[in-house]
Amino acid sequence: MSKGDETRQVVLDQAVEIAGRLGVAGLTIGSLATATGMSKSGLYAHFRSKEALQLAVLGQARERFVEQVVRPALAAPRGVPRIRTLFECWLLLSTAGSAGCLFVSASTEFDDQPGPVRDQLVQDHWDLADSLAQIYRSGAKDGQLRDDESPEQFSYDLHGLMLAHFHAQRLLRDPAADVRARHAFERLLASITVR
Repeated sequence: MSKGDETRQVVLDQAVEIAGRLGVAGLTIGSLATATGMSKSGLYAHFRSKEALQLAVLGQARERFVEQVVRPALAAPRGVPRIRTLFECWLLLSTAGSAGCLFVSASTEFDDQPGPVRDQLVQDHWDLADSLAQIYRSGAKDGQLRDDESPEQFSYDLHGLMLAHFHAQRLLRDPAADVRARHAFERLLASITVR
């Protein structure tokens, strides 16, 4: 990795953290320059525009999510162990903030703002929904999960559970957010598991 690539990586890590707290729309080259101690012109050389910075931040957050949630889940055995690993890793990431919350807050910020950032967010959410449905399909194929349940409904239910968790934890600062999420997850798991 070149020095320029290393610098870009460090800057993107900082940008994801800032966007996780302040939102993607609030992230600017100027605010990032202040946070990193770099010049605006130096950052402009890496990103060229606020929109390019926002897209790069989403890309970095997506990579973190895949690395910290999806890959560990796919390394677990199919079915219940895979779904449980996915949930535990996702919960851990959301509790730590940054990438998980970033997609939730960015979705609210850009839901009615047409353009490349919204388009990327929509694609990222559909990709997640497809991945969750595929994880369910593989467990149903192996006989651990009910084959009369819709994989797309499972994806919707799990995503909805996690959205409720983000809301309870981040906005409401509910100290019981993790406990409630775990309870809801166990109920969901019980409803889809072959007995």
